[in-house]
This record gives sequence, structure tokens and C-alpha cells, in this order.
Amino acid sequence: MMKTFLRLFAFSLLAVSFLSRAGDAISEAEQRVFLDDHLKNIKQSSVLTYRLHQVGKPEETYDDSAKVSIKAATSKTSKQVDVDYLSGTNKVALPDISDAQGNPVILYFLEKDVRDMHRIVGGQEAYFRKRIRLALADTAEVHPVTVTYNGHAVAGSEVRIFPYANDPLRQRFGDYYKKSYIFTISDQVPGGVYQIRTQVDNPKIIAPDAPPLMQTTLTLSSVGK
Repeated sequence: MMKTFLRLFAFSLLAVSFLSRAGDAISEAEQRVFLDDHLKNIKQSSVLTYRLHQVGKPEETYDDSAKVSIKAATSKTSKQVDVDYLSGTNKVALPDISDAQGNPVILYFLEKDVRDMHRIVGGQEAYFRKRIRLALADTAEVHPVTVTYNGHAVAGSEVRIFPYANDPLRQRFGDYYKKSYIFTISDQVPGGVYQIRTQVDNPKIIAPDAPPLMQTTLTLSSVGK
């Protein structure tokens, strides 16, 4: 039951593209975000703690946390994962995953995001999932980056998408049509996901250091047992 739910959830975000683009190659962005084995560097039971910081308007500014608890599963190539994602009214609850390879914190972050988009600008959650999926498949920007983790510089990849920039319905989204999604992935950090960020730039201020209208950042902060 739980496996079926998670497969259907991932299907709504990504796997539909396998069907709708039959015969096409999987994009590098899809590979990095959804298909890589992010948990391959977890060799023992671990708890990954991520810190979330949201700032800007019209949403509230708040800080929260997410914990990804990982245990060895029956398969040598997968893990049993439990996620405690945010708290209070921001909490996202999904079934545990008994055979994970990718880091499910990505799915939790995106599920919270599409729920927020539905609440803020209207429209169906499935529509926002589709736009994210298509952007990863067709228009994503992938660049090598260096990030600082645990006091050391480590290499990774940054995947950036603008799902609504060319959306035929973008005028309905107000300033949110400029929203970007940035995934920072590195196999040199535990769990493979260093940071996920969404940002809504201010269309009235064009400057490199202009503060965004909205920014939500989820960053790996610690690893424990």
C-alpha cells in the first residue's frame, strides 16, 4: 500500500514524462533530481536534519526543520526511510518509504510547494506538478557548483528551473510566474541533497543583489544517528 502510494506520487511528478515522451532520453536534470541514488553514501542508520528558512511576502516568515531517518532495508541497494517534515500547519505527512534510493526530502519539499501554490494563486496541484516535471525534462539549467559543507568545499551540481516563465497561464500567477527552483545536489554530502531553494524575484527591481519577494530554502545542517 505504502509503496503503491509513493510510486503514484512520484508518477505524478516525473514518471508520466516517461510515457508522454516515449523514446526520448531522460534529461540530466531528471537524472540528478529524481533518478540518482542519493542515499548510496549512507552506510549505517543515520538521521539527516535539514533547516528550512522562509522569508518574504505575502507568506509568513518562519524557520522550521525536517528530519530524514534512514535504516538499511532488505535490499542492499535501497534504504528504509522515515521523514518528519516541518511542524504545525506547515507539516507534510506522507507514508514511510521501505525501498528508497533517492532522497525523499525532494518530494516532500515539492509537495509542500505545490500545495502552497494551489493555496496562493489557485489552480490544481496536479497542474503545478506537471509544470515542474516538464521544466526538469525540457528547459532545466544544470551547472557544476562548489558548496561548503562541514567546513569543506565540495563539488556538486545545481539544477535550476523556471516552470511558469513561459506558461500560457502565467498572467494568472501574478509575480509568481517568475518563480525559480534550485536543487543543489552532491554525492559528497550525506544523502546527496545539500540544498533546495525556491525564489520569486521582484519584477520591479532588476539588480543582482535585489532582495526577492519570496524565498524558501531547505539546507542540510547536520547528520546524526
